[in-house]
Amino acid sequence: MSTTFPWAIANLERHTADGVVFTVHYTVNADDGTYSAGAYGSLGLEAPEPDSMIPFDSLTEEIVVGWVKDNFGEEKVAEIEQALQAQLDEKHAPTKAAGMPWS
Repeated sequence: MSTTFPWAIANLERHTADGVVFTVHYTVNADDGTYSAGAYGSLGLEAPEPDSMIPFDSLTEEIVVGWVKDNFGEEKVAEIEQALQAQLDEKHAPTKAAGMPWS
């Protein structure tokens, strides 16, 4: 089974006067059907041009996830997903362990 990497929005911070979102809190998870791993982060946004602003009430999770990925760029998105995949790989084939040889 291949790993899926769903991105989601945990919260938005906005100015109440105009609804402009200035911080996005996001999560990204990795799930291969056996194990899962996740990451959480925040991204500050610059105010959009007035003619391109989407009203706060019209925002969707897909739009905001798009903002996050666009701001990061394909390379950074791939790095985040690769880091999560490395965590899953470690769970499948651990390279470190803890414990003592006696009971």
